[in-house]
Amino acid sequence: MAVLLKRLLHPRRPPAALGRPLGRREASLDTHAEAAVRVRFAPSPTGFLHLGGLRTALYNYIFAKKHRGSFILRLEDTDQTRLVPGAAENIEDMLEWAGIPPDESPRRGGPAGPYLQSQRLALYAQATEALLKSGAAYPCFCSPQRLELLKREALRNRQTPRYDNRCRSLSEAQVAQKLAKDPKPAIRFHLEGEAPAFQDLVYGWNRHEVASVEGDPVILKSDGFPTYHLACVVDDHHMGISHVLRGSEWLVSTSKHLLLYQALGWQPPCFAHLPLLLNRDGSKLSKRQGDIFLEHFAAAGFLPDALLDIITSCGSGFAENQMGRTLPELITQFDLTRVTCHSALLDLEKLPEFNRLHLRRLVSDETQRRQLVGKLQALVEEAFGSQLQDRHVLDAAYVDRIILLRQGHICRLQDLVSPAHSYLWTRPAVGRAQLGAVSEKVDVIAKRVLG
Repeated sequence: MAVLLKRLLHPRRPPAALGRPLGRREASLDTHAEAAVRVRFAPSPTGFLHLGGLRTALYNYIFAKKHRGSFILRLEDTDQTRLVPGAAENIEDMLEWAGIPPDESPRRGGPAGPYLQSQRLALYAQATEALLKSGAAYPCFCSPQRLELLKREALRNRQTPRYDNRCRSLSEAQVAQKLAKDPKPAIRFHLEGEAPAFQDLVYGWNRHEVASVEGDPVILKSDGFPTYHLACVVDDHHMGISHVLRGSEWLVSTSKHLLLYQALGWQPPCFAHLPLLLNRDGSKLSKRQGDIFLEHFAAAGFLPDALLDIITSCGSGFAENQMGRTLPELITQFDLTRVTCHSALLDLEKLPEFNRLHLRRLVSDETQRRQLVGKLQALVEEAFGSQLQDRHVLDAAYVDRIILLRQGHICRLQDLVSPAHSYLWTRPAVGRAQLGAVSEKVDVIAKRVLG
């Protein structure tokens, strides 16, 4: 990067697009109707997949399948300091468990790979070089200490912290002098000019004049890794993403991303920002809530279809929000124009009832019920093991009868191995003294029952 910067030293020019300029109509994201639908779910592997992430992935998946398009998993692992071991594998494992596997991903590969951002650094460097050449970006030599002082001063004055764009005005000679001491500066994007208006497919027309409220953002860190703003624009362009369906927290940043598209001369995708998924009391879902991770629900015996059902029933995007919908039904009924701006309130206390409905549906299907029989046999073996005096209780015919008889009384298959249902699998162990307290004729009763 240092060599590049030295090569690019020249009198400053105002930022300009690197291809043909984008008109207002293009800035409003009016894409070609015949373009193939390609959407992406791009989580950061800084934690395991939770219900909020599942909902974003699901809306992308059903939108893609509704329009016979492709659903892509891209892992945004550029913040190397916050990566959680095993999180990348967990995200893809849980998508497959939920029944919404990606068409392209780190595991599956695909024509637009690699699908890990840490393996795409050359693309970010190439885009940064183009922005530096046009004057739309510049090197920043400010130390972390100075940036922290700016932040503290702003907070002390009850202002929103923002970079003061100090390095934007450095002369060619000053840049060369600083490069000799700091050959790996951060690169900032020059926010200037009117941000383009855009029509969000959920929130309608928007424009956020980011240059008036923000300092120039870092797009490439000194370690060569991009920030989210540059990486998502570069990757969405090179992966041919047609629609970006992401959380509403990114709505304000979209104008910044459109300025990057404009500076690079690229056609932006359509944007649809999804309202947040909140707890029943209106508080945000937090990764600190251990019970919102998909692994928790899978281990507890909840069915994937029940989770997909409840996180769509509490939101919008469908003509009706009845319980018991399957994934094919969700795909058929989904209509992006029905998604509202209102946050979705998730009531997990209703999940057992959702699960009961989907469990009964599986029981009614003979092929699915055979699979449930196998799962219940394993659960019985695990729960009771050596306590099974009679191994015939594991016979498929007996287990099948139990499932059919108890289907309306249980919410999860695991309920059938709870203490309340132990009598189905083991003989009660009652001491002679206890029986004697019940009846003096214990020996007569036992002989008739066991004889």
